Order: sequence, then structure tokens, then C-alpha cells
Amino acid sequence: MVVTLELVFIGIAALFLISIVANKFSERLGVPALLIFLVVGMLAGSEGPGGIPFDDPAIAQLIGIIALAYILFAGGLDTRWEQIQPVLWPGIALSTVGVVLTAVLLGAFAVLVLGFPPLAGLLLGAVVSSTDAAAVFSVLRTARARLKGNLRPFLEFESGSNDPMAVLLTTGIIGLILTPGSSIFDLVPMFVQQMAVGGLMGYALGRFVVHLLNRLKLESEGLYPVLTLAMVLLVYGLTAVVGGNGFIAVYIAGLVMGNSVVVHKKSLIRFHDGIAWLMQIVMFLTLGLLVFPSDLVSTIVPGLLAALFLIFIARPVSVLLTLLPWKMPMNEKALVSWVGLRGAVPIILATYPLVAGVPNAELIFNIVFFIVLVSALVHGTSIPSVARWLGLAAPLEETRRLSREFDVDPDTPSELLELVIPPDAPAVGKQVVDLGLPKGALIIMMQKREERFVPGGSTVIEAEDTLLFLTIGDLADAVRTRLLCREEPETLPGPDAPGGGA
Repeated sequence: MVVTLELVFIGIAALFLISIVANKFSERLGVPALLIFLVVGMLAGSEGPGGIPFDDPAIAQLIGIIALAYILFAGGLDTRWEQIQPVLWPGIALSTVGVVLTAVLLGAFAVLVLGFPPLAGLLLGAVVSSTDAAAVFSVLRTARARLKGNLRPFLEFESGSNDPMAVLLTTGIIGLILTPGSSIFDLVPMFVQQMAVGGLMGYALGRFVVHLLNRLKLESEGLYPVLTLAMVLLVYGLTAVVGGNGFIAVYIAGLVMGNSVVVHKKSLIRFHDGIAWLMQIVMFLTLGLLVFPSDLVSTIVPGLLAALFLIFIARPVSVLLTLLPWKMPMNEKALVSWVGLRGAVPIILATYPLVAGVPNAELIFNIVFFIVLVSALVHGTSIPSVARWLGLAAPLEETRRLSREFDVDPDTPSELLELVIPPDAPAVGKQVVDLGLPKGALIIMMQKREERFVPGGSTVIEAEDTLLFLTIGDLADAVRTRLLCREEPETLPGPDAPGGGA
């Protein structure tokens, strides 16, 4: 059959539709979206029913880099600085020292147990040393995985900022393999330069984007998202040209923009959230197409051993050692250790040895892909259960079924808070007037089963009711406390704790 342009369009649309519908079922089954997208890509590949031939790691790498840049920018854009500030220094430590420790531990395992040459083993450790921002964002921002305190921003900040370290380690070790006689200590000045320049460029260009958006006064609102699309690539490209790390630059630029007064910010946040999902689907589908399932059979045993060592030893040990200077409850450290999702970033990094022609590159790629599959199945499906077991799940389920219908200006000190009342909540059976809500908290919508209405003072709260609050200032925690009649325990170091502030 002749492949026409129309058939190509139909095939692309079908892949996207299948991925989106499958993602809906993945939420119900508790399976992370990345696993669904990867499986769809594998099924569409040359060895699957789709039969699409694709075997170009260079193109896959290019698509992955572009997609990751937009995902990191969207993550920074949707993150509040006041959430990051209390966990800034432990997050930076975990995204640098923690990544190195993970790489060294898994590298040693690959050498001693799997029989890898020393540098090849360390390369395998470097490739899978960072958690994946796209995977962590997609799992932690679902209603099933609500965490107490600062745990979610801490884990998201770590996943958004640890990719540069993994990239530096991967490219540096490849350079050592291809350049005999070079020293591993040559990586230190390169790392300092990449992180410093990346951070400074990200902040400076982020301020420039804010200034440009507010002063340009475009005729059409629809041009503002187009402008930010171009600026993401500009930030990454300029930073890389001057010797910085483009990934950290786009994340910081997004963080700067998201915490500044910007015209049309609400629409821009929504737009880039959609772009991030688009990039996730494109990236995972491409990486799934790149894999030949028949090649994975020979790596089941080494891949499974490496995945188990990474999950149960390398990640926990690196987290515990890195976070020693900060006073954190052991259950929080245990959860941070468990949220070690590996996703597209390790697979993208595994294409670097393939493109560079490094010995054992295909074996490393297949093992990495297997590790990602195991991590997605183990971590992605169990995080909500582990959080509940450790006592760190949010006491009330917060969703966006109602709140997405209302808009609150991101720059005003107000917040929409939606709570689903559990059966054992003390608020059950009380009238609204008897809840004793703090001044500045207003119930603006209520849902009982399928009925939605504005409640009155005599409306009785029942189990499974959904309440949508408009809170002025920092009253969200006070509302939760009032409805639960108990205080939230402190989690993670605050701004006044040692190392807890900026």
C-alpha cells in the first residue's frame, strides 16, 4: 500500500487519540501515563501491530530534548516560589549530591555484579541517576497522590532540577570513554560552569521574558502563547551556546515568569500545561517506537537486577546520606526515597551513547529502558498507597472537578480550595453555620451527588460532599484544620530551620 500524506495524518492522529484515551483508563487503574504512552509507542513500532519503522536515536534525542525543555518550563511556570523556598537547599543537595551518589552506587553494582567495565558501569549509573520531571509531575498532580506539607513541591523541585547533573555526568563520562587518558576530575569545572551559567541565564532571560510580555502590547491575545513558545527555545539555545545548562535555564525562567506579574498569565499557564502534555505524548511515543521489544528479552535479568538495586538500595542510600544535614522525619525521608520515578529522561540520555558510538551502548539502552518500565510499574502505581502507609497522604482529597470552572487571578492573595468530605470527618452532620470557618473563607459552591448549588447557613454537610472554598490569604490550611478538627504536623524544614531557607 502506498503511504500518502493523508494516511500519515490519520496515523499520527490515531496514536494521539489512543494515548489520550488510554491515559484516562490509566488514572482509574493507577498506572502512570508514561507507561501507557511507552507501550502505545512500542505497539506502533516495527515489531508491533502498527509496523512503523523507526531506528534513529539522533532524531529521538532531538525530540526528547525539545520536549523536555517545554515540560520543565511548564513545571516552573506552575510552581509558586513560596512553596519552593522552604525546601530550596535540601532540594538542591538532592539534585546534585544525591544524583552523583546514585550514579556511583549503581555504577559499582554494574561493575561488580553485572560485569560491566568501570567507565561503562558508571555511564549506566549516570544515565538513570535522575528522577524524571514529566513522570513525577504527572503522578504527584493527580488526586490520588495528594501529599502533606511541602513534600510535593520538594519532590517536584528535585525532579525539575536534577536533570542537568545527570546530563553532565552522562556527557562527561562519554567523553572519558572516547578520550583515553582524561581524568574524571575534569568534570568538576564543567559542572560548576554549566550550573552557574544555566542558573544566571535562566533568571536573566526569565526577567527579560516578563518585561517583554508586559511591554510589547500585542494586538492579539493569541500571540502571547506563541511568543512564549519561541522564548523557551531561545532560553535553551542561548544558554547552551554560552556554556550553560539549558534545562536548568528553562526551568528557572519558567519559575521566574510564574512568580511575576504577567499579562494573560492564567491563559499562558493553561496553554503551557497543554503543551507539556503534548510534549509528554510525543516524547514517550517516539522513545517507544525506538525500542525493539525482541532486544529486551536478553536484558530481563540484568535489567531487573539493576532496577531492584536502584529502587531498594541506591536511591534510599543516596537520599538518606544527602539529607543528613536537615532534620526531616524518617517517614518523609522514606517517601522521598520511594518517589524515584524514572521516565523519559534516562531513555533520552541512553541515546547519547548510541549517537556517540560508545561500546556497549545498545546494552545500556536496553537495560535503561527496562529499568524505566520497572520503575513506572513499581513507583507509579504504589506512591499513593505508600504515602498513606507512612501517614503522609493529605487528609482530604482535593480535586479540580469544580474549581476548574472558576478563575482566580494568580497574582492576587486568594486561592480556590476544593475538598471532598470523608465519611469520618467531624464536619459530617454539621450545618455550614456551625463549621466555624475563619474570616476570609467562603463556600462558593457545593456538590451533593450530582446536584450543584450555593449552600446556605442551614445546609447540612454529609459524607462525600464536595465543597469549593474561596480563601483570602493563607487560609487553606486553617480551613482544612477546621473541618478535620486537628492540626497538621510539620513537614520538611521550614524557612527558619537549619538549611531550610533560601
